[in-house]
Amino acid sequence: MPHADAAHSALSTAALADASLRVGVAARTAPPNLRPLLPGHSFSGPAAPVTHLGSVDVILQTIDDAPTGAVVVVDNAARDDEACVGDLMVLEAERAGMAGLVVWGRHRDTAQLREIGLPLHSLGAFPFGPRRVPPAGPAMAYAVLGGTPVAPGDYVFGDDDGVLVLAAEHVAAVVEAARAIQATESAQAERMRGGTTLRSQLDFDAYRAAQAADPSLTLRRHLATRGGAIEV
Repeated sequence: MPHADAAHSALSTAALADASLRVGVAARTAPPNLRPLLPGHSFSGPAAPVTHLGSVDVILQTIDDAPTGAVVVVDNAARDDEACVGDLMVLEAERAGMAGLVVWGRHRDTAQLREIGLPLHSLGAFPFGPRRVPPAGPAMAYAVLGGTPVAPGDYVFGDDDGVLVLAAEHVAAVVEAARAIQATESAQAERMRGGTTLRSQLDFDAYRAAQAADPSLTLRRHLATRGGAIEV
């Protein structure tokens, strides 16, 4: 079952990415090696970012301060020599009503995390927790996912295709466009299941004939002149 803001729970990151291009706003993506522990679980919510420096207290503080439905984003600098979250931390996040976790680093207690069922994207599993002495200091409410910055006020979406980050002021426009794109794709797929090929729906024969006369013609431009569109 998806863990997501109810208003966005049916939207895929693919539709949101296409929508960001349509409305002309920047959508940031986490690196593709950040993968979901629980395939088939989507999530979305306001970002609750934190930089991890070797102690879980800053993650607990982030959960404590975050609103219900937030996505906890932990920057552990992609370290391969330690896991920075495990079953207790993820269970605490789940009990606090967090929508999911994104960890730029590694997790542990994989079997228990699957039982907890809270969506989590990370770089994979590692058995040791931190073995370094953490520096003292306040939590830094900021994260960078392999060059992708995440700050308080950003909005995070995640599913099997990856993690997408939007500035709060762009969410409404992108979500509206994504709903339209996803509705178009769903209708196209339904007609295909009923026996109408995508090529027929797009009048692909006419496009190929027109492109033979004008090699610079693109399919999107051809469809736009006919009042149509394509989502792929």
